[in-house]
Amino acid sequence: MTDYVALSAGYLWIKAAHLIAMVCWFAGLFYLPRLFVYHRAAADPIGRERFAVMESRLFRIIMNPAMVATLVFGIWALVETWQVYRTAAWLWTKVALVVLLVGYHHYCIRIMRTLAAGDRAPGEKFLRLFNEIPTAVLIAVIVLAVVKPF
Repeated sequence: MTDYVALSAGYLWIKAAHLIAMVCWFAGLFYLPRLFVYHRAAADPIGRERFAVMESRLFRIIMNPAMVATLVFGIWALVETWQVYRTAAWLWTKVALVVLLVGYHHYCIRIMRTLAAGDRAPGEKFLRLFNEIPTAVLIAVIVLAVVKPF
């Protein structure tokens, strides 16, 4: 059975919109933690303020709308394919990883607010490791969605 058995052409547009939104969301998930590293290392108040503005705009203008669109189109795609994939273990593993990413997204809010307030934020080493989490999750999600290993 292929992915496209009994699926409408409309589903393919939903899937395309889901993928576009996901790419935009991940762009932010990759870049925002890197900004945290630079923000944490900034020595002058003007530099710290600049990073706070950049982080806030990235989060509000790109990441939040992209996350919402990813979730909306992903749920819509799930509804459209429910009979085909409802028992697929790979899908539920992917959903668990998306829930993890939403938690990561919201933890970014906490770090962003801590840095903007000038409070003690996590160290650079933690932030550098934190920056790698979306990459690992993206690899897993793509393998699950494309290969469907189980």
